[in-house]
Amino acid sequence: MSERTVQLVVSYDGTNYAGWQIQNDQPTIQESIETALLSITGEKIRVTGSGRTDSGVHAIGQVVSFRTESKLSADVLRRALNAELPADIVVRSSRNAASHFNAIDCAIKKRYRYLVQEGRVNDVFSRQYAWFVKKELDFDAMQAAAQHLIGEHDFASFEAAGSERVSTVRHVYDLEVLKSERHEFDKIAIEVEANGFLYNMVRIIVGTLVEVGKGKRPPEWVAEVLAAKDRTIGGMTAPAHGLYLLRVDYPESCWLD
Repeated sequence: MSERTVQLVVSYDGTNYAGWQIQNDQPTIQESIETALLSITGEKIRVTGSGRTDSGVHAIGQVVSFRTESKLSADVLRRALNAELPADIVVRSSRNAASHFNAIDCAIKKRYRYLVQEGRVNDVFSRQYAWFVKKELDFDAMQAAAQHLIGEHDFASFEAAGSERVSTVRHVYDLEVLKSERHEFDKIAIEVEANGFLYNMVRIIVGTLVEVGKGKRPPEWVAEVLAAKDRTIGGMTAPAHGLYLLRVDYPESCWLD
């Protein structure tokens, strides 16, 4: 039987999972999807995710690709997966892709969102979905600081130790600091879009911007952190539970053989 490539867009609440990638003794998103596919198709299918999100990280638009011999249409697969998957993982859409499509290799841009809850009182309903910073942050200073990171730079100062990458140069196309009010609790959303990300890069950017927001550093300090190419110079790594993989972009050529 001939195989075809299927692409999924998946949302998940990462609270109860040890991240995307299969672990020996902990539940993961990848394992959940592969188990569901085995039940539906009878095939042991290995799925590829566009990003290996860490334990506790969430996704609104994680892209997944896999090869299958199943004759079920892409939409029937979507509905069957949603019937099999736990309630905290949902397949938003599915489509047939080009045979060469790969969720990692074909990606050209990714966008992440990080939620910070500022103020004196913690929003109990957001405790697993936003980083509570017990202080009102200087929103304008954070916006000014973010501008120093837009463009192509060496982001070595924003990479967690122990990661091995050939190059630490990345192009950040957009970095927005957005403020919204939800009931009596204020949220700050930091959205970062780039052609690729180093390990914990978004969370370190957020931790660095929060240092500025707290008034501990001026906005110009972020440019100094960037130039230093030294992880010890910047802010803390923000907690995982405030991070969301928002979107992954691909060229049109990925949809056609």
